[in-house]
Amino acid sequence: MKAVIQRVESAIVTVEGMETGSCKNGFLVLVGAAQGDTAEDALILAKKTVNLRVFSDENGKMNKSIADIDGEILAVSQFTLCADVKKGNRPSFTDALQPGKAKELYEIYCGELKKLGVKKVATGIFGADMKVSLVNDGPVTIIFDTVIWRKNGN
Repeated sequence: MKAVIQRVESAIVTVEGMETGSCKNGFLVLVGAAQGDTAEDALILAKKTVNLRVFSDENGKMNKSIADIDGEILAVSQFTLCADVKKGNRPSFTDALQPGKAKELYEIYCGELKKLGVKKVATGIFGADMKVSLVNDGPVTIIFDTVIWRKNGN
């Protein structure tokens, strides 16, 4: 699974002009599931997300996690993270997991975030045309890819 994690002051997702999820002081996480991803990937991704230390401590160092600051997460499904652009200029999405299985892994990821103590986990609507707005904090943007972790034994 892939995730683009942005530290935000706030983020909101809307579908057809209606808010479906928002967060303050935390993460906007764009999440994509690719061929070969499993529930284990979703669980590992959630644990890494919750333990990511990119919030400032009392000395101004990025040393605190989302749990440490009692932060919130807005998780938005985004199959386009799995785009293959090796050939030509039009992305191929054949590496993206089929929608049914991708939704299942996305829901496992969001559920695990809650189990790991994130006080608020908001979402968009899986498969919908969503509009996402955010106030990036930093900016701080981290990219996670469970395929790399599997290859390196992490």
